[in-house]
Amino acid sequence: VQLVESGGGLVQPGGSLRLSCAASGFTFDDYAMSWVRQAPGKGLEWVSAISWNGRSTYSAESMKGRFTISRDNAKNTLYLQMSSLKSEDTAVYYCAKDSVRKGRTYEYDYWGQGTQVTVSS
Repeated sequence: VQLVESGGGLVQPGGSLRLSCAASGFTFDDYAMSWVRQAPGKGLEWVSAISWNGRSTYSAESMKGRFTISRDNAKNTLYLQMSSLKSEDTAVYYCAKDSVRKGRTYEYDYWGQGTQVTVSS
């Protein structure tokens, strides 16, 4: 199993960024996926999740209306569209694979290496 994030970088407050997570080594459309982030000096924070078929999405309250999770099962790719970014969104963003086929447990068995997002003027 491999999860490879991309799309991070430096963006000004109020700006937008789209993260991608390319998945391989498993049947991507059988598993829910999530984005989790870790800000400097802090613990892991769950950001958003999407069901295996893409029909249901879930986001942390502080991200609702600003972040949108999506997936393209034909391309085995997970996305996170981020807008109205704030300095407190600065973190390493990880994609993570749910451990149960066609479930949504928020228990992850594989993680990507992460992509850095820095929001600063």
